[in-house]
This record gives sequence, C-alpha cells and structure tokens, in this order.
Amino acid sequence: MKSEKKRAQEAIQNLEISPYAKHVLWIAAFVSAICGGLYGYDTGIISGALLLITKDFHLTSGQEEIVTSAILVGAVIGAMGIANLSERFGRRVSVMVVTAVFVIGALACSYAPNLTSLIIARVFLGCAVGGATQVVPTYISELAPASKRGNLVTLFNVAIGIGIFLANLVGFTMREKWGWRPMISVAAIPAAFVFISMFFLPKSPRWTAENEGLESAVEQLGRVRSSRKVIQREINEIHANVVNLDEDERGWKGLKLPWVRPAVIAALGIAFFTQAGGLEMMIYYTPTFLSDAGFGSSSALLTSLGIALVYLIMTLLGCLFVDKIGRRRLVLIMGPGSVVSLIGLGIVFAMHPAQGSVGSWLIVAFLLLFMLFNSGGIQVVGWLLGAELFPLPMRAAATSIHAAMLWGADLLVTSTALTLVQTVSLGGTMWIYAAVNLASVLFVFFCVPETAGATLEDIETALRRGEFRPRVGQDPRIRSYDEEEEEAVGVTPAA
Repeated sequence: MKSEKKRAQEAIQNLEISPYAKHVLWIAAFVSAICGGLYGYDTGIISGALLLITKDFHLTSGQEEIVTSAILVGAVIGAMGIANLSERFGRRVSVMVVTAVFVIGALACSYAPNLTSLIIARVFLGCAVGGATQVVPTYISELAPASKRGNLVTLFNVAIGIGIFLANLVGFTMREKWGWRPMISVAAIPAAFVFISMFFLPKSPRWTAENEGLESAVEQLGRVRSSRKVIQREINEIHANVVNLDEDERGWKGLKLPWVRPAVIAALGIAFFTQAGGLEMMIYYTPTFLSDAGFGSSSALLTSLGIALVYLIMTLLGCLFVDKIGRRRLVLIMGPGSVVSLIGLGIVFAMHPAQGSVGSWLIVAFLLLFMLFNSGGIQVVGWLLGAELFPLPMRAAATSIHAAMLWGADLLVTSTALTLVQTVSLGGTMWIYAAVNLASVLFVFFCVPETAGATLEDIETALRRGEFRPRVGQDPRIRSYDEEEEEAVGVTPAA
C-alpha cells in the first residue's frame, strides 16, 4: 500500500495548475475579510446610533455603557466558543456559521422592542464578531504563502476600517432619515453574501492535511498556488509537521507546553495592548467626549467620521507595507507617536478650551494623529500575529484565547471609559492610555520577534528550538528555511 506522502507526490504530479490560482487566493481573502467589515460596522455604528437609542429608550450613562459593551461580552464568548467548531469542522465552515450569526444578530438588534431585548441581541451579534476575529485571520493565514501572508491577513484590518468608516458615514448622513434600526439591520446584506460565497472557496490546506489527508491538502493548495514546486515544498513542510504531531500538543493542552509559552506571551500581550491603548474607546465614544467638551452634535459626528477615515487609510497602508517593513518594526516606529499624541490630547482636554478656539482644533488634530499612529502600527499587527504565531495542532485554541484577550481588553476599556472620565477627567484618561501605549512599545521590543518572511512552519521550528524571543543587539527576525539552507552552503542571506 502506498504511503500517504507518496500518494500526495503523485497527486502533485497529476495536478492541473489553474491559471486563476492567484485570483482565487485574493478572492478568498477578500470575501472572508468582509467579516472584518461587519465587525467594524457592527461595533462602529453604535457611535452614531447611540444618540438615537438613548433618546428612544431614555438611557442613563450607565445604560449607554451596557448597550455599547454588550457586543463585546458576546465577542469574548464567540472568540472562545468558535475554537472547537474551527478544529472539528474547519475554518471555512466556521466562517459560514459566523456570517449566519451576523445576519440573525443584526436583524434581532434592529427589531428589539425594548432595552433588554437590544442588549441580548447585541450580545448574540457579538458572538459573530468574536468568532470572526478568531477564525478569519486563521483561515487567510493558512491559505496564504509566507511572502503574502501579512498583506492578505491585514485585509481583515482594512475591512474593519471600511466597516468603521461606513458606520460613521451612515451615522453622520442617514441617522435622521433612517433612524437607528435600519442603520443596524443593513449589515445583514454583506453577511449573507459572504455566507453564500464561502460554499465556492477553498478549505484551509493546513486543516485539510491534518483532518482529511495530504491528498486533499494538495487539491486545496492547487486552487491557490500557481507552481508545482511551491506546492511540493509546502506539502513537505506540512507533512513534516503533521507526521511529528503529538497528541499532547493538540488544543488547549498544547498551550501549556513550555516551548509554546513565548508565543502565548507574545500573542496575548500584543492582543491586550491592541485594544487597551484606547483606539476602540475613541471609535465608540468620540461623539460623546466631544459633546461633553462643548462640540455640537454635527461637529462631533463629523470629527468621528474623520477619525474613521484616518483609520481606514492607515490600515490600508499597513496592509500594503507590513510584509516589507515587518510587524515588529512597524509597531516600534509608530508606537511612540501614539504616546505623544495622547499626552498632547490630555493636556488640551485639561485646559478646557472653548468651542471654536485654537484649543478645540488641537483636540481634533491630536485625535487624528493618535488614530494615524495607532491604527497604522499596533492595529495592523494585532490580529495578524495571533493568526501566525502558533503551531497547527493548537492553532484553533490559541487563536480563540488570542481573540478573547482582544475582546476582553476592549470590554474592559469600553465598560469603564465613561466612569474613568468622570473619575480622573478626560485629560487624565488620555494620560492613562498614553502610559498603556508606552508599555506596548516596550513589550514588543523585548518580547516579540520579527516574523515577516517566515512560513508558519518556520515559526513553529523557531519555537521548538527556543529561538523565538528577540535578543538585544542581534537580528530579531525568525529566519526562514531558505536562509538556513543558504548559510549551510556558504551563501550570505539578504538582510
């Protein structure tokens, strides 16, 4: 009887390479990344809708926090709950389940007759948001070649930016004409589109190799790769990992292994700082903060729209350059700008400038600068690193806990933001977030190596060898298999 690897080799030789393979890869990434747009829209629409919901349901400030943060409670549940589904039935099926929940949740929110129903519906909708942030980056990262993984996975971030921008655009232009219910329900349309489209897109080759065999993995790779040589190499790497798979490395048990710990620390740390730095709080509460600072309702919503536009532009630029610049370097370049912007914002808020004065314009300028640096730095890599740092046997569990940390940090910030402002003032709140952003830069410098250019298998190898943590004064990159081969024959790899 032929070995599985032998059958896979024959399958590669008999494989018909599709001339549209690259297009299929990008289409799969684009379509699945729409879930990021749904996340951005469903979380961002509350900034414009909250003013109308508060009027309809006569909400207190505490109830406003509950309505806003309810979706984040669901996101934590969804992020943790999707792991078993993703591991058992695959990434593609999990994306379909998530989009179905998006459709039902958006419609349930829009038809909520009272405050309690709205909160329950937003928790349910949050399950889709959390599930999407776990499974979509994983699905894309397992489809993508190493050289394009950063670009393709960060399409999810770009889609988040588009969703947030559209939410703010709708909130600014349509809130009076539509009301808050249609503003929320319209998100069901793109969710239904993704659900249908996923029937025609490839499965994750890595998941397929582990659960359906190498021959099936070859078939899936053949849909998104245009070279037999590339498929051969990837199958060899995937086979080596699957053959050496230890049952003790599967799922949640694998995360307890000492050699995995550096990846757990790096991923959970970056997840915490991605959300705890204050960006999501700015997206949710900018109209509220600016209204409290004396801005009119239209001016506050227009500024919020500008913030969303900056987020979109910077995540798009990050998507284009993250593979060239690198994940680690991007955070170290942009992070200090976030710190300075928040310090400046805190100073201006503490001065209580009059509306229309130079100080009020400085508030807008510092808000936009913070969005520029934060969304162009740690926001670009926060979701990406969680999808690429972990070995295949424990990837579903790991990305679940990574996404749960993201949403847990977001929930912490969002549910305490208004209370924090009342306790230490707007200026003091900005300084607290400045300190968090400074801590994030130091964390990345000492704990997160550079993963750009390395395959998922290269990263796993570095973990097993104990070479994952960056060393001060040495090259912080995880070296690829090609570089090691070049060094072995005396060729100096390119920097």
